[in-house]
Amino acid sequence: MKPSKLQDHLRRCHPDKTEKDLKYLQTVKDKFQKRPTLDRMFASTSQRNDDGLRASYNISLLIAKSGKPHTIGEKLILPAVEEVLKTVLHKPASDIIKSNNIVERRIDEMSSDIESFLCNYIFANDPFLYTTGRVNFT
Repeated sequence: MKPSKLQDHLRRCHPDKTEKDLKYLQTVKDKFQKRPTLDRMFASTSQRNDDGLRASYNISLLIAKSGKPHTIGEKLILPAVEEVLKTVLHKPASDIIKSNNIVERRIDEMSSDIESFLCNYIFANDPFLYTTGRVNFT
């Protein structure tokens, strides 16, 4: 806003604030900008949810790469992660869900994503496969 219009606005709408100094108005502005809003509250919550989900997928990927049974997540990895988070960060590990069924489902999701990516890549780059439509990964 132009300074002349700002002064006019201050005089008309906020006559009690006209004698205040610049520092007071800057603190009011800072408080206004730092106030909690719905966007900020939901953004921080969704970021925490995304972090927990990402950690869960990363752990599922590590279990799949190790070739160990999926139950290792429940028996060894989750208790170890919970202990580290509780001891070092003083926070619960409730966002990282590790049960046998969830690990299996996430591994299946990742493998189907990789398979569909490979099929699309092969069909896009090989005209013979595109015309026949035959791809077998087994």
